[in-house]
Amino acid sequence: MRPLCSFCAIFVLSVSATALDREAFTITKYDLEIRLEPEQQRLGARGKVTLRNDSSQPQKNVVLQISSSLNWRSIKLGTKPVQFVSQAYVSDIDHTGALSEAIVSLAAEVQPKQAVELEIGYEGTITLDATRLTQIGVPENVAKHTSWDQISPSFTAVRGAGYVAWYPIATVAADFTEGNSMFQVADRWRAREAESAMAINLCVSGEAAGMAFMGDIVRGIRGGSLAAMDHPASSFVCTQHRFEPLGTTAPSFVFASYRQVPNEAGVPANIDSLDGHEAGAAAYTAALQPASQFVTQWFGAPSLPVTVADLADPNAAPFESGNLFLTSMASDDHKLAELNLVHALVHSAIPSPRPWVHEGLAHFAEALFRANKQDGRQAALDFLGIHRATFLDAEKDVAASPQKNSGQPLASTYDESNYRSKAAYVWWMLRDMIGDDAFKEAIRKYHAEDDKDPKYIEQLVAAASKRDMGWFFDDWVYHDRGLPDFRVLAVHPWKSNGAKQIVTVTIENRGNAGAEVPFIVRFAEGEVRQKIEVRAQSSATMRVEVAGTATEVIVNDGSVPESDLTNNVFKIAEP
Repeated sequence: MRPLCSFCAIFVLSVSATALDREAFTITKYDLEIRLEPEQQRLGARGKVTLRNDSSQPQKNVVLQISSSLNWRSIKLGTKPVQFVSQAYVSDIDHTGALSEAIVSLAAEVQPKQAVELEIGYEGTITLDATRLTQIGVPENVAKHTSWDQISPSFTAVRGAGYVAWYPIATVAADFTEGNSMFQVADRWRAREAESAMAINLCVSGEAAGMAFMGDIVRGIRGGSLAAMDHPASSFVCTQHRFEPLGTTAPSFVFASYRQVPNEAGVPANIDSLDGHEAGAAAYTAALQPASQFVTQWFGAPSLPVTVADLADPNAAPFESGNLFLTSMASDDHKLAELNLVHALVHSAIPSPRPWVHEGLAHFAEALFRANKQDGRQAALDFLGIHRATFLDAEKDVAASPQKNSGQPLASTYDESNYRSKAAYVWWMLRDMIGDDAFKEAIRKYHAEDDKDPKYIEQLVAAASKRDMGWFFDDWVYHDRGLPDFRVLAVHPWKSNGAKQIVTVTIENRGNAGAEVPFIVRFAEGEVRQKIEVRAQSSATMRVEVAGTATEVIVNDGSVPESDLTNNVFKIAEP
């Protein structure tokens, strides 16, 4: 009868899995030892996880998920094994397009806000796998440049959840074919575990020499670790890493035979390249000084160490995690090297626990560097325009929602398209409104340890600019009210003395977020540029003097993200 009882228990668990609340528990603490064996492409893990019941109901079943290429070996409560069923769970949050899910049955229910600690073990291989992309039609040769995670004898690089679930997570299914499902699931998981802590003892088999990196962050302001791997083949060499809190970091590791490029610029940055990429590494070395000088001028001197490490695939998509920036150095593109270093060094100069500050400023800095040091303001606006595309659809949904403020405020968002792309625009608009000097003053006075109030940034900006910016922060930071929608409502040209003309321009904003927007009055001999503040659902008027006859008025040069750019040109009819 024992085999039959066992079957019954498994059957009951499998049936109940369909009604599981997979997001009931938050993993608040990880304490794991990760062993990598590159020669066998293997990863083994042992350790403990602490899970808190964040649902409103008592829970008896716990869900733990890892990549489908890994297998659960043991789960214990204290010293006693607990009953669990392992099953495949389809989800694009892992590069294989599926997860290995353990459904754990506890002896007693866990009450809301109470926690349980489980001892776990799992192992398997992590090979190059682009299944989640190829199954939606992405050509395999293209997909592999995006999904480049793998453990291999020559090069190992594995990103965290959202790419590869090499540590346990607990989410509902994410599907690339269902709109923004993949990103919504990842963002929700990131928000749930933002305050969680992770301790990793990363051990690499000594069969191959090289260096291992992880992008450590402790309270958003700690640098990472670096260890030489040159030991007997029978041993593992281990380094300790901590992520506390996790914040927006996807804990990731990279292991290869790196060559550290000499850094004589005195900048707290390590440049590590692979053989054959010497020209690209030289471009990064040459870019260290100008990038550091620019960052120092705007954001303060970089102080925390950052690492820029080479990727083996020349066409691999770049990636950053904490203080670790991964990008291919196969090209000797000096401009790209400068931009990547500016981005990384802004994190070093002005760390912040707030995603919209930490990442938003880094992306804004890239646009600013393009404008000031490379190809001019239009190149910067083109760069921002690419970012606009990442959040435009979501903001249109916010505007169409019958519920006010249905979106995610920048002050509390864990949505990447918001805290990276939308935030870059917000910083750009702030700088345009208050001017370079006031902007620099506000940023220089920022201290992460003092940022305990969502209005901290607003107070710094107001003090530096002597302007009340509450309305702007209310629309763009504390709430998500969608985007503005500007149009030229009316133009009234009339002659003044001499050859000059006075043009009265009225700009209407049909959106729910206000902004100070530039507009251009063009005439045969040139143009005049002005800025006007237009609050949500209102209009504003300004008189402009031009040295000729005005032919058209254009509102918004691309520096303000808006929902509709097709209605921004007003042609002035000839008298």
